[in-house]
Amino acid sequence: MAYVFSFLFSQLVPSIGEALGIEFLQYNILGNQNLAWVGVVIVTVWQAAAFNTILYLSGLVTIDDSLYEAAEIDGASSFEKFRHITVPMIIPFFTINLVVSMKNFLMAFDQVVALTEGGPGTATESVSFLIYQGAFAEGQFAYQSANAIVFFIIIVLISFFQFKVLEGRER
Repeated sequence: MAYVFSFLFSQLVPSIGEALGIEFLQYNILGNQNLAWVGVVIVTVWQAAAFNTILYLSGLVTIDDSLYEAAEIDGASSFEKFRHITVPMIIPFFTINLVVSMKNFLMAFDQVVALTEGGPGTATESVSFLIYQGAFAEGQFAYQSANAIVFFIIIVLISFFQFKVLEGRER
C-alpha cells in the first residue's frame, strides 16, 4: 500500500498539479524535507481508517433499537437521539479506538520504511525506525533492545493515562 502511495505522491499528484496549475501539488512531497511527514501521516491515517470504522460500526450495532423507539415515542429529535443515546453508548468504543490508534501512530514503522526510509535526511524518522536502524544497520543490538523496552514502557504509560482520563468520561 505504501508503494502505491509513493507512486501517487511522486508521479500522479505532481502531474495533476501541473495540469491544474496548482504549484503546491507540482512537487513530490516525499522529497521535500518539510513536507515528507505529511505523506507518511496521510498513508498512516488512510491505513487506520478501516479499522476505526469497523470499531465504531461494531459499537453502533450494540445499541438496542428499543432505546431509539422509546426516544421516538417521547418526541426526541434526531440530534437528541444522537446526543443522548448514540454518543453515550459508543464512548467505550471511542476509548478503545483512541488508545489503540495512539499506540499504532507512535509505533509507525512500515509506512516510514516503505515511503521514505526515514528521509529525506532525517525528516520522517520515527522512534521505531530509529530502533530498527540502530539495531540492524549499526549492530547495536543490546542498546536498541534497551531502547525498545523503554519505548514500550512509555507507550504503556501513555495508554494507561489515556484509559484513566477517558474512563472518567464514560460515566
